[in-house]
Amino acid sequence: MEGHLVSTVVETKEFQTEIRQLLDIVIHSLYTEREIFLRELISNSADAMEKLRYIQLTGQDVYDKELSLEIHIETSEENHTLTISDTGIGLTRDELVENLGTIAHSGSKEFIQHLSAKGDQKDLNLIGQFGVGFYSAFMVAEKVTLYTRTFSPEGDSLIWESDGVGSYTIKPSEALKRGTKMVLHLKEDAYDFAKAETIQRVIKQYSSFVPYPVYVNGEKVNTVDALWTKNKNEISDSDYNEFYKFIANAYDEPLFRLHFSSDAPLNINTLLFVPQENIEQFGFGRMEPGVNLYCKKVLIQEKSTAILPEWLRFLRGVIDSEELPLNISRETMQDSALIGKLNKVVTSRFLKFLEAQSTSEPEKFKTFWGKFNLFLKEGAANDFTHRNDLVKLLQFESSNTEQGELISLAQYVSRMKEGQTAIYYVNGPSREVIESGPYLEIFRDKGLEVLYTYAAIDDYIFGTLGEYDGKRLVSADEANLDLVDKEQKERSQQALSEENVAALTGWLKEVLGSKVTEVRESKRLVDSPAVVLSPYGTNSMQRMMQLMNKDINSVGPSVLEINAAHPMIKRLDEARVKEDTFAKVAAEQIFENAQIAAGLILDPRSMVNRLNEILERALSQ
Repeated sequence: MEGHLVSTVVETKEFQTEIRQLLDIVIHSLYTEREIFLRELISNSADAMEKLRYIQLTGQDVYDKELSLEIHIETSEENHTLTISDTGIGLTRDELVENLGTIAHSGSKEFIQHLSAKGDQKDLNLIGQFGVGFYSAFMVAEKVTLYTRTFSPEGDSLIWESDGVGSYTIKPSEALKRGTKMVLHLKEDAYDFAKAETIQRVIKQYSSFVPYPVYVNGEKVNTVDALWTKNKNEISDSDYNEFYKFIANAYDEPLFRLHFSSDAPLNINTLLFVPQENIEQFGFGRMEPGVNLYCKKVLIQEKSTAILPEWLRFLRGVIDSEELPLNISRETMQDSALIGKLNKVVTSRFLKFLEAQSTSEPEKFKTFWGKFNLFLKEGAANDFTHRNDLVKLLQFESSNTEQGELISLAQYVSRMKEGQTAIYYVNGPSREVIESGPYLEIFRDKGLEVLYTYAAIDDYIFGTLGEYDGKRLVSADEANLDLVDKEQKERSQQALSEENVAALTGWLKEVLGSKVTEVRESKRLVDSPAVVLSPYGTNSMQRMMQLMNKDINSVGPSVLEINAAHPMIKRLDEARVKEDTFAKVAAEQIFENAQIAAGLILDPRSMVNRLNEILERALSQ
């Protein structure tokens, strides 16, 4: 009892075999892992104060009940010491023996088995998961002196001390305040941890949001509240913006924010931000993930690669789940069913949020889409779990919209013509190129809306999706486009006869040789003389293959369709019939003009000579 004369009896005890094994591993840990010791010790202090707070709520008598719940850290470069103090529940003599000297539970043994199984790939980051985080102090300390006073009014003040080698001592102390004070006598190669700036940096990285004040040499260092654990009604826009600037290292305000908590299927507190800018657009390379994973306000993984899909790497923020084991390793996270559930729940919630924003704040969503659409398209192309939700968010210009006006697939379907069974789209580098090309002619003629896709990934998504809302997704430059009316239209009176068409297409196939797989009369052309179609599906896929081959001459064969009513085609047929040698020159130029209209890359050198010949003939008329 503390009121009596303090005994000077020193009790020396041996560590259990498993604890000695554990300490041997920790003492010889890699230098790069060392700073996690501070996270572990601060977490232990926070847990001790949380336990005391619970005891106070139950109405039990508590020693030093007026003491504030705080963590104080003192550094001494002169003495090479680091001191960590808390005002938590403290430890009794029995608890010192059971918790620090023996295996009161299976945690130490399991941790040793885990490390043994890993061989040289030891992951000391897991030390807290097994309830033995205290021993991480010996990563940096050659000796640890622990002063403790239990919360019980009848408790003792005690000193525990060890060099972490084989034994420890326990002796009585002069009266102490409630809680625990650890003095770490640092190893020579760990003197950096006696510097205040080092400790502040590590706390900012790992323990910024511990729910109790943390002071370093009297200065509070965890000055930013863990907003994600608060009720939304208690948080102002200014608070959110300041937190975003802190967590994202940003200077501006976020474009969107999503703050939600859920109890089922998992206990999660989440606060996500969409930045104002997409730095990948500015050529800064691929973004790192920007969402940190916490367990009860303690950092588990910074910039987590597992907690959200890679295509959401533009997000900034925090996900906190009490159900996660503290210090879950990176490799365990990749295979964790719990992490998989968290990933799915948070991603689905964010996509529903975006869908709601697209209707409630269309202009803001349009800004978001302009900057971040490629991330969502990346997800739609690769993420089968969330593809259906992502496809709902896709936005496109169309033949019925003004430039810059976007519509969704759902909006397209809502205004389809009666009897229309497909969603039509066409790919091109710009609206101007698409609208000046031949592929829209039949759609204009029939009054059908066509979506404009400007990126190869759009066609890839539509190709793999196949359909939306029961409607087929069909490219306007498909070779086998089925838009023929049920009632066969009469051929134009201006068109070549079927006999002449057959002769001309056969002749063109002979002239163009391996450049074409087929030449046929077109049922889609109205104003253009000819069009090329890809036998592989769409011209955009053919363009992509050409770029992948990095060979401008590897266009591959095409299907050539001719407009039998076009004056140019009729004159070509006249030249063919007269066996004019210029007919072959004109045929090749008509074909390459159609390839250019299709966006296929051509070697211009052969075309220049041909164009010169055509100009010479035209000028000599």
